[in-house]
Parts: sequence; structure tokens; C-alpha cells
Amino acid sequence: MTRVDLKGVTKRFENVVAADNVTLSVEHGELFTLLGPSGCGKTTTLRIVAGFELPDSGSVAFDGEDVTYKKPFERGCAMVFQNYALWPHMTVFENVAYGLKVRGVASNDVKRRVREVLKLVGLEGLENRYPLQLSGGQQQRVALARALVVEPRVLLMDEPLSNLDAKLRLRMREELKRLQKRLGITTIYVTHDQEEAMSISDRVGIMNRGRVLQVGTPVEVYFKPSSLFIATFIGRGSLLRGWVDRRQGERVRLVTGNGLQLEGVAVGGVEGEAVAVLRPEDFSLTPIPGANQVEGTVELVMFLGVHKQLRVNANGDRVIAYVDPEEKIREGAPIKLYIRSEDVKVYPARGWEELEFE
Repeated sequence: MTRVDLKGVTKRFENVVAADNVTLSVEHGELFTLLGPSGCGKTTTLRIVAGFELPDSGSVAFDGEDVTYKKPFERGCAMVFQNYALWPHMTVFENVAYGLKVRGVASNDVKRRVREVLKLVGLEGLENRYPLQLSGGQQQRVALARALVVEPRVLLMDEPLSNLDAKLRLRMREELKRLQKRLGITTIYVTHDQEEAMSISDRVGIMNRGRVLQVGTPVEVYFKPSSLFIATFIGRGSLLRGWVDRRQGERVRLVTGNGLQLEGVAVGGVEGEAVAVLRPEDFSLTPIPGANQVEGTVELVMFLGVHKQLRVNANGDRVIAYVDPEEKIREGAPIKLYIRSEDVKVYPARGWEELEFE
């Protein structure tokens, strides 16, 4: 198991800063995910760890050893690419064995280690097939086996499940997590899929515009997002813009342009213009003592299996709420929703215009 440390890593491509003073640590045996929207710099950061890109400044260390300018094969990393990068003219066995042969491993050891890793990823009996004879899930396993067979110090994975269908992606994320924990390999995983990141990671680093904005466990970044961007990127939430007209410690009251008043918790230096973020799962149809009340009209009802999703118009302010799927609620009906003040997070409004809304 290897600890990975990045300190002040910066990388520019002409006028674009792909990695902007990235500083973070990945602990021994940890599955750490870099999560963010497309173009945020997460793959560039991963490639710098791998040695495929050199930083303009900063350093990369494995267990305290500076590897910033070491060649990729000298670092002991293995990478699983988004497109798998399998040799189409080689069999499964030959693809998996390739890295061992390049390293000069004895023939008998190559056979043994390939057999072991193919058993580990559930590909026994497919040694003589070619990539085009395999399903997408099987190709992904071959790519993973090829990375694991060289017994890397650090395993790097760049959107490895993005080419799979939804059902297979769910199954493979479970298998990846199981394998990583069983082998104990320090792993850095890149994805733009927040559900994927939350389900498999020990810790997550949220990136945007080349910067790491917050690092924490999935629970921490979901329930305590440190910025408005993270609050809108992680999970789903209704955003209500207004201004803070009262503050007492962390408790604030936000008044929207349509007159809705909400008691909430301030995150950061909230003064003047602000944005309240309300998670749909935090709403209740049952009155809660001391909670905020949102009264409006149901505009849309959608059945989503485990819950019904409501879109409610509260005098011009719109909120999304999840309710029990068996609740008999019709579109056009009046409704009262309740949400605790501690579940209303209020952020400074700066950056509002840069957010992407569905």
C-alpha cells in the first residue's frame, strides 16, 4: 500500500489552467475519487500522478519519495482507461500478460499470475478470446486484470465504467469496490458521476476549473458542502435566491424576491444577497414544530419508484420535493411542505450566474 501526496501541482495548456495548485493526500489502501464536471481538470491530475503529463510546478510523491519527474514505468502505477485500450489482435491472455512480458517476468510466472488475476476478475475460460468477442463488461474486466497483474503500487482509473449500460455499471461498481478492498491497493478514481463516486469511495475530492474545492468522505461532502457549487453539483436541490435580513451566529433568515421567508444555516460569510439550497428528501408533508413552511401549488407529479417527485410553485419560487409514492397528490392541488431550518443551507450568492441549471 502506498501513500500519494500532491503539493501545489499546476498544469497549463496554453491559456487553460487544467490543474490549479492541486494539493491533496491519498492514504495507504484508500479508494480516493476525483469528482467534477467535464473539463474540470480531474483527468489531467490523474495523468500527472501516472507520469503521462509533467506539471509546470508542484510535486508528486509516493511514500515520501519524489516521483514528479520519474517515467511512468518507474513509478509502479497501472492505469485503467475509459476506452479500455485493449490490443484487438491479442487474446485476453496476451493482453493481460503484456505488461509482465515487457517487465521480463519468467514465462512460468506469467502464466501463473495471469491465471490468478483472470480468476480474480471472473474471466476464467476466456483466455483465448479476442476483445471483439467480448461484451463491454468483459472488456472492462480485461483492462482491470491487465492493470492488476503487474501488482501496482497505485491503481489509477479514468472513467472506467462510462461506456457500460446502466445496469452493468451498477454491478461493476460493486465488484470494483469489493476487489479494491480485498487487494488493498491505493486507488485514485476519476468520474463525473456523483452517484458512482459516493457509492465506492472512502473519500472524494470535488474539482472545478482545475481546483480541488473540498475533500471529505461521501457523507461529509453530501451533508456539509462547503460552497454553493458543491451544494448544487452533489445531489439534487432547489435553489432560492434572496437576501439575508437577519443573522444570529450561524442562523439566518433569507427572504426571496417573491416574499418567501426561510430560516436556515449560513455556510461561509453570508451577508446581503444569498442562495438557499433545499434537498428534496428533506421536505415533509407532516407539520414539524418550528420548521419552515412552504405553501404553494403542485405543478408536476412524477412517480420514480421509491418516491414521488413534486414540483411546487410557491408564489413564483419553485421547489422540488420527494414524498411517499403512495401519497395521492394531483397536479394543480394546493400543498403545504415543511422543512427544518437545519436542513436549509444558505450560501453567498457569488458564483450564481456561473452555475449550470437543468
